[in-house]
Amino acid sequence: MSIEISANSRKLHGTGANRRLRIQGRLPGVIYGGGGATQSIDLDHKDLYYKLKTDAFHASILSIDVDGKKEQVLLRDVQMHPFKQQVLHIDFQRIKQDQKINVKIPLNFINADVAPGVKLSGGIISHVATEIEISCLPKDLPESITVDLSEMVAGSTIHTSDLNLPENVEIPALLRGDNQPISSLIVPRGGETASESDEESA
Repeated sequence: MSIEISANSRKLHGTGANRRLRIQGRLPGVIYGGGGATQSIDLDHKDLYYKLKTDAFHASILSIDVDGKKEQVLLRDVQMHPFKQQVLHIDFQRIKQDQKINVKIPLNFINADVAPGVKLSGGIISHVATEIEISCLPKDLPESITVDLSEMVAGSTIHTSDLNLPENVEIPALLRGDNQPISSLIVPRGGETASESDEESA
């Protein structure tokens, strides 16, 4: 997915200048990294506010056009107003095609309705995590990681190491020996286990 953003270069800085930008419906931000100098920018607040509501905006390589010059960036930080529906500041990081990036992307859970622990035991699947940090080259960045729940039985848990990763994609936490749970299947009190259900039907 290609997501494009338009921005203007910003020369004025400070609290007063940023306040005037916000009154005009603009959002202050910066672009940094990638071997280039840090660049101050401003963007349309309404456009960015609604883009931030989509998972893809947080987990995709973005194309940002600043005064007619396009660069590829990742969203790195967003500062929100404590109680208003207002973005106060936004940070983007430039990327290089030959350097790996670390990005948090969403997990896409499928086949929960056919899991034996749900169908036979009346179990409930609990998602411990809904996103995961991956490492890869920009060209290999997936939009999401699919988690297949079709084999889950009562009491089972899917861990990070069980995920089926696309080619050339790594999970930094696993490289550090940190194998976190992703989903677990819990049978409410009074529910049957899969083995009990099998014995009754035998």
